[in-house]
Amino acid sequence: MSWSKKGGGESRGYHHGNLKEALIRAALDLIAKKGAAGFTFAEAARWAGVSPAAPYRHYRDRDELLSDVARRGFDLFQAALVRAWDDGRPDPATAFDRMGKAYLEFARNEPAYYSAMFEAGVPLDGHPDLRQSSDAAFGVLRGATEKLIATMPAQNRPPVMMMALHIWALSHGIASLFGRGDSARRPLPMSAEELLEAGTLLYLRGLGVPDSSKTTRS
Repeated sequence: MSWSKKGGGESRGYHHGNLKEALIRAALDLIAKKGAAGFTFAEAARWAGVSPAAPYRHYRDRDELLSDVARRGFDLFQAALVRAWDDGRPDPATAFDRMGKAYLEFARNEPAYYSAMFEAGVPLDGHPDLRQSSDAAFGVLRGATEKLIATMPAQNRPPVMMMALHIWALSHGIASLFGRGDSARRPLPMSAEELLEAGTLLYLRGLGVPDSSKTTRS
């Protein structure tokens, strides 16, 4: 499932019995147009082509709607990372690099979901389903990090969580600044993929992670 902006607010493709999906699409449109904090619950209803009272059939308030959008985004994000990781084939370092590129690709191709996931300010503690999806997506990165660390000499292995958080921060920072698919993207004299690859390589070499290309040649 992928979302792309259709444009316009007067025809949202709403049909009776599909109100929830219409509201999700309306929220994604409005996030793309105004940002995750730039619209009201009533505006989402109007954009979906329904009465201001209609959304309350499914959502308590705007935060709950945004939580559902973000949860769906994390589910899509997790699936993209799992596909890219591909059980660490042909080797953990290569698969790790591929997963980083998938991170950037998701931010570029799904900017509205990405904004809902990381910029909406919806508290995870109040939305257990959102926390579960968020944790599951991060779990893919953490699991991949654990496999990569296992290629290092035992005495040199850093804590898995620490390294996963460092890689996440690096990937997220580059995606948010330089790899977005919306107008908030900053200019860069190289591709976001090249920047992430260089940054990750420097970080991993500093930790002593083996160079898989040398291993392959030997």
